[in-house]
Amino acid sequence: MGTIKIFGAREHNLKNISLEIPKNSLVVITGLSGSGKSSLAFNTIYAEGQRRYIESLSSYARQFLDRLDKPDVDKIEGLTPAVAIEQKSTSKNPRSTVGTVTEIYDYLRLLYSRVGVQHCHKCDQPISSMSSQEIIHEVLKLPKNSKLIILAPLVEEKKGSFNELLQKLRKEGYIRAVIDGITVRLDEEIELSKNKKHTIKVIVDRVVVKEENKERIAEDIEKALSLGDGEVEIELVEEKKQLHFSQKRACSRCKVSFEPLEPLSFSFNSPKGACEECDGLGVKYLIDFSKILKPNTPLLKLFPTKSSHFKLFKLFCEGEGIDLNRSFEELKEDQQKAILYGTSKKFSFRLGRKYVTKSWRGLIKVMYEDLKEYAVEKECPRCKGYRLKLESLAVKVANKGLREILDLPIEEAVKFFDSKENFSYLSKGEQRIAEPILKEIRERLFFLVDVGLGYLTLGRDARTISGGEAQRIRIASQIGSGLTGVTYVLDEPSIGLHERDTLKLVNTLKNLQKKGNTVIVVEHDRKTIEAADFIVDMGPGAGKFGGEIVFSGSLEELKKSDTLTAKYLTKKGVFYSKGRKPQGWLTLKNVNINNISNLKVSFPLKNFVVVSGVSGSGKSSLVLQTLLPVVKEALHRKIKKIERVEVEGVENLDKVISLDQTPIGRTPKSNPATYTGAMDDIRELFASTKEAKMRGYGISRFSFNLKGGRCEKCKGEGEIKIEMHFLPDVMIKCEVCKGKRYNSQTLEIKYKGKNIAEVLEMSVDEAVEFFKAIPKLHKKLKTLQDVGLGYLTLGQNAVTLSGGEAQRVKIAKELSKRSTGKTLYILDEPTTGLHFYDIEKLVNVLQRLVDLGNSVIVIEHNLDVIKSADYIIDMGPEGGNKGGKIVAQGTPKEVAKTNTHTGRFLREELP
Repeated sequence: MGTIKIFGAREHNLKNISLEIPKNSLVVITGLSGSGKSSLAFNTIYAEGQRRYIESLSSYARQFLDRLDKPDVDKIEGLTPAVAIEQKSTSKNPRSTVGTVTEIYDYLRLLYSRVGVQHCHKCDQPISSMSSQEIIHEVLKLPKNSKLIILAPLVEEKKGSFNELLQKLRKEGYIRAVIDGITVRLDEEIELSKNKKHTIKVIVDRVVVKEENKERIAEDIEKALSLGDGEVEIELVEEKKQLHFSQKRACSRCKVSFEPLEPLSFSFNSPKGACEECDGLGVKYLIDFSKILKPNTPLLKLFPTKSSHFKLFKLFCEGEGIDLNRSFEELKEDQQKAILYGTSKKFSFRLGRKYVTKSWRGLIKVMYEDLKEYAVEKECPRCKGYRLKLESLAVKVANKGLREILDLPIEEAVKFFDSKENFSYLSKGEQRIAEPILKEIRERLFFLVDVGLGYLTLGRDARTISGGEAQRIRIASQIGSGLTGVTYVLDEPSIGLHERDTLKLVNTLKNLQKKGNTVIVVEHDRKTIEAADFIVDMGPGAGKFGGEIVFSGSLEELKKSDTLTAKYLTKKGVFYSKGRKPQGWLTLKNVNINNISNLKVSFPLKNFVVVSGVSGSGKSSLVLQTLLPVVKEALHRKIKKIERVEVEGVENLDKVISLDQTPIGRTPKSNPATYTGAMDDIRELFASTKEAKMRGYGISRFSFNLKGGRCEKCKGEGEIKIEMHFLPDVMIKCEVCKGKRYNSQTLEIKYKGKNIAEVLEMSVDEAVEFFKAIPKLHKKLKTLQDVGLGYLTLGQNAVTLSGGEAQRVKIAKELSKRSTGKTLYILDEPTTGLHFYDIEKLVNVLQRLVDLGNSVIVIEHNLDVIKSADYIIDMGPEGGNKGGKIVAQGTPKEVAKTNTHTGRFLREELP
């Protein structure tokens, strides 16, 4: 089987560790948050595997690929090419859907363009185009001795007397025609009302299908096609049935022609397929101007009188003869348009010390940023949110349009594409075309069901997918690739999974391993750890107190060890509910979103509330997409974007705060000290020293973002990026400041024997002790310590923080503020990236927020958090269209008595 041998790994906080991992196994790397798990798995094993693969390519190919630095490790033996499946944030592109992200939509486009049957989007009649030879061939295939009437359609539902047309037909020797469904002789007098709609078809011939009539039938059809502008109708007299054939893609009834189908006809990113109304977005953004231009409010109050906008607006109104004391609705239509969209006329006015000349660009452009607050997302009225042209949506395969396929839950789509009966109508040639496409679609759908995503629909907006769901989509695509001999490195794939679904995930990882791959998982989940073939436990602490291997071996051996992980795996009952009683309720009525229909739900206030349920049951839809925006709108008097939802009990709150896992900063200049405001206090402290006052140094002198105190060589970043053409970019320590960010004069100022760079290099734990005499600063640092981030350094680059760490920094910032006792905190899976020990700390912090009189609502699957709640709202019973309901609610003990998925797992945890 072989092993992967790592010698002398020193990446980030790793302390020169060596390790041997069995190949073709499921390996779990666990340990405290910040103990070095990701440094080992991603920054060492994956980085080296990827780097070696890239270096095996030509220098030409390498220039198009991302470069990876050589990890700080002596050597790694037995390493195979590596694939990382990380917790990347989901696509923020409004054009991305589950179908596009999984590439299934590309195959659907191909399927519909190659074997789809075009239908008229107005009358739903099938559209077909055939050559004259194909039409003749189809007619001659009719049963022998069938009596036919061959007709040429000339007029379809049009007003007129059509005397000239009838006269022309008589001259050309035609004897009969069918007018408005009645057969008439053309040699008789025919009078048609010119004010009524008429349908006229001329009878070209009456003939019987026989061998000797082949030539005659062929000539008749050619003649009918010529007369009918490429259209011909065949009436089977005895069967009383009509067949319609066309040489062009057009609807004979609606007289609408159609373009030939191609894959781009079904792409909402291409003008060929995208809905003309919404440009393929499926939604339109409308601005409610009544919220800005309030009724009966003078235009004079539109801008602050001292602003440059007001000066220009006043000149514009004077030039257009608009009275500023009048309200918007009192103006003429052309004046309203000029205010909204602007004019080309220019005006000069004084701005400060100089005169400027500008034209009024219109309220929409001037207030563009502010208007975003008033933009309402509405479903496109034309395509109904399906993004495509109506002509494309009318195309059918197995009698289903693309919109019906996109609305099917993936588990239902599997059944549809698995049924051979659904596609038995295809001709042999079409089956040969469709089979390889269908095979790809079936496989991809099956793998998505396999990783527990059967409740999603292919048309679901990718922006609404959780990080855990996105990661499982990537796992499914890797299983579908069928690679063997690969080292897969995964970052907490159990995120967003209910205990029930975690078991499915473990089976999926085992399948990946059985194909001959090594699967390395960074994970804290109990079920995943217990399923591992080999476990690596990192520690003993976090940050600079971690970076060591405290255990490696099997589960049985781990349970006998004395590591922190072992202690939590072998004991239960660490967390329990405080059993607080509700003090008021926050009620939502008429919730209708995604899979939730007409739901009424009440959240107890001044309680620790957990919203639980299986993946896709509607937790995020209820809390993040409904509760959060509705309460924000009610508290901040914003435009109501969530229609028809009623809310009661908001008067008991003064603000709502959402604590998510987005980064606290995107540049190396952001760090925990700057985000929590501790940096301002530290700068004040240094500026207040005697030496700083003597030199005249103010607070700004101690900022690494401003000129004066920072090192100008690296602009306060401590590092300089050197671009290498065929090699990775190299970050080198600034030679001038030696990575300290400040110039030498600033570093001469010391507080208690330490300069500001040395303070930023301190861990939070050290800083808490160092600044214990400064109450304001000590409180901010203590809250960082309380949420389990004592190992972080004050100046740690925000880009290097995990999602879980970023979220806890935000919690710490909130804790350090003065509590009003009327705040609603909403958290989405805060246990992401947290070890059992860290979860215990987090739960204690959240309980503190509630003890201060606040309300905390958490979306969570972790049983340790669920059983700590005062109140549980359990969604289900399943995911997708089988979810969206409240299946249980109450205290942990009450929910544990129910037979819901959460209730069954909770029973095992409670005494």
